[in-house]
Amino acid sequence: MILLNSKKEFELTLKAIDKKNIKNTLISTDEGSVTLISEDKAFYLTVDTAQCLYKGISKGLSDFFKNQKHDINIDVESFLQIDSKKGDAIFDAIVETAFFENHDLVSYKEKPQPKKDINLICKSDRSNRFEEEKIKMEFVNFTRDLQDTPPNLATSVMIADKISTKAKDIKGLKLTVYNKKQIEDLGMGLLLSVNAGSYVEPRVVVLEYVGDPKQEKIGLVGKGITFDSGGYSLKPSNFMEGMKFDMSGAAIMLSTVMALAKAQAKTNVMAIGLFTDNRIGGHATLVESVIKSMNGKTVEITNTDAEGRLVLADGITYAVRESKVDKIIDAATLTGAIVIALGKWQTGMFSTDDAWYQAVADAAKKAHEPVWRQPLIPEHLKAIQCSPVADLVNSEPGRNAGSSTAAAFLNSFAEGKPFVHLDIAGTADNGKRGTGVMIKTLFELLNKK
Repeated sequence: MILLNSKKEFELTLKAIDKKNIKNTLISTDEGSVTLISEDKAFYLTVDTAQCLYKGISKGLSDFFKNQKHDINIDVESFLQIDSKKGDAIFDAIVETAFFENHDLVSYKEKPQPKKDINLICKSDRSNRFEEEKIKMEFVNFTRDLQDTPPNLATSVMIADKISTKAKDIKGLKLTVYNKKQIEDLGMGLLLSVNAGSYVEPRVVVLEYVGDPKQEKIGLVGKGITFDSGGYSLKPSNFMEGMKFDMSGAAIMLSTVMALAKAQAKTNVMAIGLFTDNRIGGHATLVESVIKSMNGKTVEITNTDAEGRLVLADGITYAVRESKVDKIIDAATLTGAIVIALGKWQTGMFSTDDAWYQAVADAAKKAHEPVWRQPLIPEHLKAIQCSPVADLVNSEPGRNAGSSTAAAFLNSFAEGKPFVHLDIAGTADNGKRGTGVMIKTLFELLNKK
């Protein structure tokens, strides 16, 4: 449990110390190192002000919490004194890292290890900021739990039920869940084509929150592939590991709206998560099939492993035509190509609208979630207009600019609305656990007062 100024203080305290001010020779001068001085009943975390404070403090605290076996106080003021001009960023680093690392992770072990309590001791009044951070991190951790649940349990139906249960407790949220028959009635042919090989029905979850009807309406669209085998374009076995995280985008977008609603933000937002697995079966979609999308465009399926853009396309159409959004952001673990380009360090961003891109990029900077803009030019769209029998192909032949052609495919369904695509294939998980990436960015962007 993370506490703020609890009357129940613990025996040990963690303090920050500026590397430049270390006089005690027993305290390590290595950035991020922690030294225990038993006489003080205190740990000292060494901070290097020449480096990024948010990143340095987060990394040092993260390493410390992972090995911490005691309930502990954190002397927040010792951190804030390091650089008073960056107080908000320092406080956010402490609170966000505490909630992230102290969360009881999904575990099916016989004896899971519970986390210890942390008491933040802060003399300055930061209670409002703490409560806001607490809400935001609640939904980062909720997303991580959905991401980490094994795919034999986390089916489209189970995830939709989990989100529905969570959403029903939040004031001001409108929840709509579509079953397979209703999805058919909506004409979501692309989503249904991905689901065709599965014995588990698809689900579409829509959350709407109007904190201020005068604000422009933002649509958040998330890919919710609960497990991706690749379909008939079967993945090699080593590439199937981690495919339970392919639903990350949908969990992130829906959790963002729940966080905004719980924080009572003055915003106008909807999110749609499209959930299905991608399996091989007697009814599974074949390569070279032609499928009609919700907006009427036809798509030739040149690669059944390029399924995420298919469900997103129908989700974007829903946001534009049913929810009447003014602007769109999608998030998806979409391409391996973005992992090659950016690794695990940055989320790929794509947009043809410079102002909308900049607004999201500025929010990402404030949220300390690194992003990097990737090209999206007319030639990328032309590359996926190569089918002799359909309007588009779902995967451009060859390996040229794979992330950009995927983004161009999605942008073609935005119907001229300002559009940002977030490819989180490299940042949604760390290989073993989900990260809930980009919730902080979207919360920063849309949490208007």
